[in-house]
Amino acid sequence: MADAALPVTRRASRAPKPRKFHTPAARRRRTLSIVLHVAIIAGALAMFFPFLWTVITSITPGANLTNTPALIPANPSLGAYATLFSQLPFGQVVVNSLMLAAITTVVQLFTSSTAAYAFSRLPFRGQNVVFGIYLATMMIPLQVLIVPLFVELKTFSLLDTYLGALLPTFASAFGIFLLRQAINQVPRELDEAATLDGAGHFRIFGQVILPNIRPALATLVVFAFMGSWNSFLWPLIVLRSPELQTLPIALAGLQGQYISQWDVIMAGSVVSILPMLALYVFAQKYVIQGVASSGIK
Repeated sequence: MADAALPVTRRASRAPKPRKFHTPAARRRRTLSIVLHVAIIAGALAMFFPFLWTVITSITPGANLTNTPALIPANPSLGAYATLFSQLPFGQVVVNSLMLAAITTVVQLFTSSTAAYAFSRLPFRGQNVVFGIYLATMMIPLQVLIVPLFVELKTFSLLDTYLGALLPTFASAFGIFLLRQAINQVPRELDEAATLDGAGHFRIFGQVILPNIRPALATLVVFAFMGSWNSFLWPLIVLRSPELQTLPIALAGLQGQYISQWDVIMAGSVVSILPMLALYVFAQKYVIQGVASSGIK
């Protein structure tokens, strides 16, 4: 009888375990999670509101900055976009910006990846010193270089040409740093295995290194394209002809000295935002991977 009652006694002596959800630590974690989610949502709304305000203003006829436009316009219209492309050479301006941004991006991918491979895989005397000097150029603002660059382009008769606007953008210290950090993450054993198979530096670079640094390459594409797309000061100085103007210069020209059509200006702003938005949405996953793997905090 004592043996038969033993399991019952053991079951009766066991106290019910408290649910993890009701413990003080769990409640604190849940409260912290709610606070973080609320803060993230509030921050997202705060960052999204300027873009929403721009879109609403662009479809509000006769909008101005003195009165805040309603979230739902009474008489929404796309007339500002029609004015933008019919009365102004805005289509040509967009094509100019796309062409310059695409060429800058492709050339920076080539120059940055090859230089990064040399700094990472081809040791030479004074390598770290040269790399440090090259990185130090990132601290020199463009405003300091404008006069010597202008004189140089004038000497070679490259003012008011696309080539003159493109030449200073062909090399990027940031791009070299980003891709060098990514290449350093690629195991050298892969290079050694390719070398045993008879591969040279060009084959190793093309078939081993580049496929393993795609996230970093996508990150550089976004940064290079964005930098060229939003560039204002240098194209303003070099490109003087109206048919060569880029999008930021054209947007600045939409604002008159006395009267400004803010719906047309905001329509131009929306058009300028869309390509960058589409590019970032497409490459978002690779950008996050590239920044994480390249050691940028």
